[in-house]
Amino acid sequence: MLDRLPLDQTVVGDTSDVQVDGSRAGIGPGGSYTVQQLLTGLLLNSGNDTAHALARTLGGVPRTLDLMQQRAAAMGALDTRPATPSGLDGPGMSTSAYDLALFLRAALRNPTFAELTQLRLVAFPGFGDRPGFMLSNDDPLLSSHDGALGGKTGFTDAARHTFVGAAQRDGHRLVVALVRGEQHPVRMVAQASALLDYGFALPAGTPGVGTLVEQAPTPPTAATTVPAAPGSDGAVPSSNPVGWIVAAVLLLFALAALVGYVVRKARGMRQEPDGFPRDPAAPRARDSAKDS
Repeated sequence: MLDRLPLDQTVVGDTSDVQVDGSRAGIGPGGSYTVQQLLTGLLLNSGNDTAHALARTLGGVPRTLDLMQQRAAAMGALDTRPATPSGLDGPGMSTSAYDLALFLRAALRNPTFAELTQLRLVAFPGFGDRPGFMLSNDDPLLSSHDGALGGKTGFTDAARHTFVGAAQRDGHRLVVALVRGEQHPVRMVAQASALLDYGFALPAGTPGVGTLVEQAPTPPTAATTVPAAPGSDGAVPSSNPVGWIVAAVLLLFALAALVGYVVRKARGMRQEPDGFPRDPAAPRARDSAKDS
């Protein structure tokens, strides 16, 4: 949204925005809101109604989901398949703690997002005869953890309690992402805070357990270059896994046919006591042991 919509663009609330499931920031039909206000309701108050209004403004839910998927893929967030603009459960919906960390790291690099996600309290417009009111930030880490930069809480039936947040101390920034969590025996904010404290306490230079990528991995090239054999023209066929599999199967069948031929040949050429193979057309000597 930040890349494609002007922050001061006006959006009029629609009945369809109010009818979405889950938590709402409080927009209403006929209400007038700026894109920035809708983003504030989305980030501070988990406004599924504002998510729907922003998707309408961007060209509709299907187009918004397509743009979300494109952005996730370009970032290397390969576990993510959005089904709703707000993140509510839907067919095929998925993500991972790794992808959530990628998203927040990228979002915090945007100055507007970084500013909005740290707001504690902001005035929000009313609609019709309903007056405006104050929106408060529902991120408990922001007010309880030293150096917190902001983040996002969440809950769905499938994902359970989720949280992604970041903090910075002495120029060192950490991101924490939790999925499928529970509020007991320890609240999610306490779990996130403990993980951040653990990370900040590690000695400088401690090797990481993984790496957050900067972009999607580059797909392998179609051809693999190998050194040319002496005397050849240097032309080497491309390496094709399917081709190698087919070649291996053909080789297997050829070997099986060869073994079958050798076995049949050996059965047809019986060894005589003198060690020489007997002509199968010659009359066979009767087995004296069997005759007796």
